[in-house]
Amino acid sequence: MKQLLPALPLILGFLLDCAVGDPYNIPHPVKLIGRLISGLEKLVRKHMRDLRTGGILLGLTVIVLSTVLPLVLLVICYHISIILGIAAETIMCCYMLAAKCLCRESMKVCKAAESGDTEAARKAVSMIVGRDTAVLDKDGIVRAAVETVAENASDGVTAPLFYMGLGGAVGAFFYKSVNTMDSMIGYRDEKYADIGRFAAKLDDVLNFIPSRMTALLMAASAPLAGLDGRNAFRIWKRDRKNHASPNSAQTESVCAGALHVRLAGDAWYFGKLHKKPYIGDDDRPVKPEDIRLANRLMYLSSVLMLIISAAARCFIFGGLL
Repeated sequence: MKQLLPALPLILGFLLDCAVGDPYNIPHPVKLIGRLISGLEKLVRKHMRDLRTGGILLGLTVIVLSTVLPLVLLVICYHISIILGIAAETIMCCYMLAAKCLCRESMKVCKAAESGDTEAARKAVSMIVGRDTAVLDKDGIVRAAVETVAENASDGVTAPLFYMGLGGAVGAFFYKSVNTMDSMIGYRDEKYADIGRFAAKLDDVLNFIPSRMTALLMAASAPLAGLDGRNAFRIWKRDRKNHASPNSAQTESVCAGALHVRLAGDAWYFGKLHKKPYIGDDDRPVKPEDIRLANRLMYLSSVLMLIISAAARCFIFGGLL
């Protein structure tokens, strides 16, 4: 029984996230990491001419602070009491997961679209995507929400679970520090190409295995969700590279195949049209219900990743407690 204790914070953290999600009125660690990134970016731009080197220093500083501080806190808590340590790590694990938040925010789009309120759906989807939403029609809004659930199933849920399996809450903090940097400065435009290069490349490396594991887990979960697992796997093999990122299309392609819809394609960002390949086949029009089905697929694949990560955690750290 004692060997199962290392996995307990992962399991409890996942259940806590599924039950309550992120509280909006309490400071979130990822937001604090975001403020650190913004502050360091200003310092680098002000004091360093070589932005690429500055981006590396920025990245290393964020990673060290984001992992050492939780590590020190957990060491203190576990030293005081194993119960206190498990409780603290459970809360940390919960904060590193976004299943409830992703489902809650995307379902706002679903419900607004189902009621026929396109403007409300557009406003809801603008809160969870980075593209320009003013140009989207109802189908485009729904499609954007499905894509966001599919992509963030890995970034926001299964990838943190993967790193929890390797290093507990501290492993998840390490991953989220890099992932947050990528989402803030990991762009390829003129402003961020140099300062964000390190973060973007490291994020690609860290997501390489989790995104592919998630894709396979999604394909395996599809029949449980009442979706087409065979077509999910077929579209994944065909379209998993149809994205500028080496990882983003992994889960999007599986989701598109499972739903028998076509995702991705051209999109507007900051007033500029970006040409993108399609993912999936246009077997049928997209519908608001697809957002609900994408969330179901996200939860099922997350449970499978939780089982794998909990087993890995017990195997690696079972003898230390």
